[in-house]
Amino acid sequence: MSEWIEVVELTQIPVLGSRVIKTQEMDIAVFRGSDDQVYAIRDACPHKNGPLSQGIMHGSSVTCPLHNWKIDLNSGEALGPDEGCANVFPAKVEGGRVYLQLKLAEAVA
Repeated sequence: MSEWIEVVELTQIPVLGSRVIKTQEMDIAVFRGSDDQVYAIRDACPHKNGPLSQGIMHGSSVTCPLHNWKIDLNSGEALGPDEGCANVFPAKVEGGRVYLQLKLAEAVA
């Protein structure tokens, strides 16, 4: 079972930046685009587990800080000649707050 869980206020995420949300199973990087669109992706590049939250966001993708892999934030898929995929999670903004759709077991109380 999944539910929407409030994780952070939108203003706490810098434009074209991210915040890390810790769950019981993994860390999730929540990115904020220049249009206030939010994206949530596992904070581990599919190549060598680099911290995507520390990468540079451009459009709807992020470049991993370790080896410059570009990851699509909508699908989690590596772009270009690289291959691999990171988990993505549904994210939305309501009333200035960011919500993620997570399994109840993943949420940290």
